[in-house]
Amino acid sequence: MDLRGYLKVLARRWPTILICLMVGVGAAEGAISLSTPVYAAHTQLFVATRSGVDTADLNQGQSFSQARVQSYAAIVATRQVTAPVIRELRLKDTPEQLASRITAEAPLNTVLINITVRDRNPSRAARIADAVAKHFAGVVERLETPKTNRAPHKGAAAAAPLASPVSLGVTEQANVPRHPVSPKRLLDLAAGVLGGLLLAAGLVALREALDTTVKTSDALGEVTSLPVLGSIPYDKGAALQRVAMDSLSGSARAEAFRKLRANLQFAQVDDRPRVIVVTSPVPGEGKTTTSVNLALSLTDAGMRTCLIDADLRRPSVATTFGLVEGAGLTTVLIGQAAVEDVAQQAGGRLTVLTSGPLPPNPTELLSCGRMAELLRELADSYDVVIVDSAPVLPVADTIGLAPLADGVLLVVRASKTGRDQIRNAADSLSRIGVRVLGAVFSMAPSFKGKGYGYGYGYAAAEVPVPRPPAQDERPAESAPLSSTAEQ
Repeated sequence: MDLRGYLKVLARRWPTILICLMVGVGAAEGAISLSTPVYAAHTQLFVATRSGVDTADLNQGQSFSQARVQSYAAIVATRQVTAPVIRELRLKDTPEQLASRITAEAPLNTVLINITVRDRNPSRAARIADAVAKHFAGVVERLETPKTNRAPHKGAAAAAPLASPVSLGVTEQANVPRHPVSPKRLLDLAAGVLGGLLLAAGLVALREALDTTVKTSDALGEVTSLPVLGSIPYDKGAALQRVAMDSLSGSARAEAFRKLRANLQFAQVDDRPRVIVVTSPVPGEGKTTTSVNLALSLTDAGMRTCLIDADLRRPSVATTFGLVEGAGLTTVLIGQAAVEDVAQQAGGRLTVLTSGPLPPNPTELLSCGRMAELLRELADSYDVVIVDSAPVLPVADTIGLAPLADGVLLVVRASKTGRDQIRNAADSLSRIGVRVLGAVFSMAPSFKGKGYGYGYGYAAAEVPVPRPPAQDERPAESAPLSSTAEQ
């Protein structure tokens, strides 16, 4: 996946990213609220040598102090310093616990030692820092004081004690800190945001890896190796209003069905099908909506079209048009009525054969010889016959019906149908020798650009639709899927 594709994935998964950011910021806020503020007090000492006043002695003393100041800094947190501080301030900490809150550093090429003490109480942190500096200076001076090797002679006066060659002086007393050094709100919030983004990236990558549905028409073509004849954009109101071709609508969905009609015509120039079964791998992918609007689009192009509701499991064509569903296909198949007795008109221009009463054996009924005869009869009377069939994978109805037709359209819903489901459906149709005309990508993401605007350059109401010829005026061999209105 390239950078553009990854950005598209992130844009599509923005709710996940937003939730992860909220979780990260919330976790940071929780950590801040639960953390006890810690204050830091600072003090500084200067290391000096007791030497002569001439230049040579001063340089020698400076070099001596710089050479030993790093070693002095390591003594600050030892028990020799912390134990007296605990006794003096009557602290409840152990020397090791106090030492863990003391840090000392000696800047390079200086004779300074910076001591930092952290504590939950700001005033106590300052008191501990001053006490550490005092006792630390005493420990260093005591360690640097030379010891005499010879005892004085009997009767001789005691020798004067030797002085330490170094002395430590406090250059900066510890002040009571006003602001805590921990927690750091901005830093913690930034860490929360970063953690949320990393979590979002991981979840998005995981979901994309586990998501086997197709998102684009190009991906659908790669999965099935079939031509994608149409991409129908998603419309929130499609569930309530399936008919997009009503009154020569200029909506995006209507134009998509007109494009599907044109692609279906020109993709099958040499052997144009007259009986087309419309199905899908699983339910809920828009096959009935595609059947209805494709039939209306063909009718608007001046072709005699008959729509058959052959989904004898969950028929919905009659409900879509508001037609009577008490008699229809099953009534004709069992010989209780003729086609002309139960056929109905939708919108005054489309012949519809509803499902009729639901039978207990739809698979056997749809694959019987009478069904083949009925399709041939309708193909002789109409230019195109569109058959809305049941999904391929859940039931065997379409497997028995499809060989009776001239071709099959496979409808696949964007971001819902799995790749394995699509392959299994296509393979099931191929194994029985069915001619799959192509795929239709339904409920695809809508185009967000400006576009030309449907209706640019023509007015839909002014386009003359040729009146279909009467039954006795039709030529002996009508050309399926073509009309002068499409030229």
